[in-house]
Amino acid sequence: MLKNSDVRNAYWCVVSGTDLWTVDNMLPFGSAHQLSLPEDKAIKLTDYDGHPVFWLNEADLEQRLPMSSLRTLLHIKEPLFLAASKAVQYGHMTQTQRFCAQCGGRNHFHHRELAMQCHECRTIHYPRIFPCIIVAVRRESEILLAQHARHQGGMYTVIAGFVEAGETLEHTVAREVYEETGIQVKNIRYFGSQPWAFPSSMMVAFLADYASGDIRIDENEISHANWFSPDNMPEVAPQGTIARALIEQTLEDIHSTCA
Repeated sequence: MLKNSDVRNAYWCVVSGTDLWTVDNMLPFGSAHQLSLPEDKAIKLTDYDGHPVFWLNEADLEQRLPMSSLRTLLHIKEPLFLAASKAVQYGHMTQTQRFCAQCGGRNHFHHRELAMQCHECRTIHYPRIFPCIIVAVRRESEILLAQHARHQGGMYTVIAGFVEAGETLEHTVAREVYEETGIQVKNIRYFGSQPWAFPSSMMVAFLADYASGDIRIDENEISHANWFSPDNMPEVAPQGTIARALIEQTLEDIHSTCA
């Protein structure tokens, strides 16, 4: 629990669903007193730049605040963005894990564990995190990009999907690329990862090379897919996403080997 917040400046993650209170496209910064926030309900998540970062659910506030999507914070420094992502995931946990999956009893928030605990059987339930793969596929001097049905506008990005039971991450990469585009891949290799709190995923990123096949899209998942060269790129995923990092790495690899 927060103490002495009336004299301590902090970053504040006030969460509602996957949205947060932002001020000028940044997390609010100041004391609980200055920002009229309930200090007794604040949970410290981490420190950033010498200041604590606190989480509050909007439901615990007396006032309603203007909320923005977590995506609007993609431009901020990664440690602070990850703290905001953590707040969103914890907020989601408190809203969706209100009852015990073991006995059906009522859960309450366990402050020390940052988890939910059942009043009846005392089982502790931690945040649910869903593993997803995301992959950039290269064919010589081209990258495979797709428009996903859930995306608005003309943005293209790389292929992504949830891991299924009994799969390795590499199996998921090969399956998702084939199911969504009809393309077979090879030389699958790890690139990096990013918590993706929309609301509770972990994106595990890979690079892969084209093996065989022609593009044949799954219209339930994507609306269009094509091969793009570095000098003919469409609008792509925004800076700060691991999708953009994958695209930029692939274009850099193409430039270094095909120049």
